[in-house]
Amino acid sequence: MISVLILTRNEEINLPACLASVRWSDDIVVLDSFSTDRTVEIAKASGARVIQRTFDNWAAHQNWANENIRFKNAWVYYSDADEIMMPELRDELLSVTQDMCRKQVAYRVRFKNIFMGKWIKHSSLYPTWVLRFFQPDKIRWEREVNPVPVVNGLIGRLTNHFEHYSFNKGISAWFDKHNRYSDGEALEAMKALRSPDVRERGSAVVNECDAVGHRPSVIVSGIDWRGLIAVRDPARRRKALKELAWRLPCRAGLVFVYLYFVRMGFLDGVAGWRYCRMRAMYEYMIDLKILELRRRKKGLPV
Repeated sequence: MISVLILTRNEEINLPACLASVRWSDDIVVLDSFSTDRTVEIAKASGARVIQRTFDNWAAHQNWANENIRFKNAWVYYSDADEIMMPELRDELLSVTQDMCRKQVAYRVRFKNIFMGKWIKHSSLYPTWVLRFFQPDKIRWEREVNPVPVVNGLIGRLTNHFEHYSFNKGISAWFDKHNRYSDGEALEAMKALRSPDVRERGSAVVNECDAVGHRPSVIVSGIDWRGLIAVRDPARRRKALKELAWRLPCRAGLVFVYLYFVRMGFLDGVAGWRYCRMRAMYEYMIDLKILELRRRKKGLPV
C-alpha cells in the first residue's frame, strides 16, 4: 500500500474532498500547522493520523515530515488539501509499488488547475510536472517557497493527473496566499541576482538526475542556459526560467503576454483572461517586493 501525507492549515473547506479521494490508503497522515477551524476534527473523524507542527517554511516543513514521521509504507504520496486524486492516478500509483523491477525512487505527476468550474489548460502552463510520489528516505527539499526536490536516485513520470482547486476558499484567499508567496519569491530572486558570473549549479538540483541520467552544467551570468531547454528536468527548467525572468524589464506584462498569447490562454475563455491577469498581478507583487528589498538595503525609504 501507499502512505498519504497532507499538509494543512485551516483547510476545513478543502479537506473533506481531499480525504475522500485518498480513503483507499491504509495510512493517511495530516501534518497540521495548528489550525483554528475544524481541520483537525475533520481529519480525525476520517481516521487520519494528525501530527501538528508550527509552519516555518515549505522546505523545512516537508523535510521535517520525511525525517520525523514514521510512515507505515515505503512509498508516500504528498498532497495539498485543495487537491483531489483521480481514481486513474490511484491505480497507477498502486501499480508502481507492485512492480519490483522499477528503478525509480520518485515520480512526477501533472495536474489540472480548476478555475471558475473549468480546467484552464492553457493559462496554467499545462503540463506542469511536480514531484509528489516518492520514497521518503530518498528525497529532501530546498527553497523556502515553491520548494525544489533533491532526489537520490532516478525519477520517473506518471501518466495520470490530480485536480487542483486553488480557488475553493475564494479569490481573497488566493491573493492572501500569493502575497505570502511573493515575499519568499522576492528573497529568492535577490539571492539569484547576487550570484557570481560563473558558478557551479546550486545545490537545489545538483544531486538530481532523471530517468535518462541527465546531469547539471555550468551557470553563466547567474542563468542556467542549458536548463532553459531541459525538457526532461522540469524543476531545473522552471528554476532557469525564473532566473532569466527576474532579469527582464516589464516582467509582469511579459508574463501576461506569454500566458495569454504565446501559451494561448485565450482558448480558456473568460476564465483564462481573468487567470492570466491575476498571475500578472502576482508577478508584479514580486517585482515591487524586490524593489523594496533593494531600497531598504540602500537605506532608502519605501
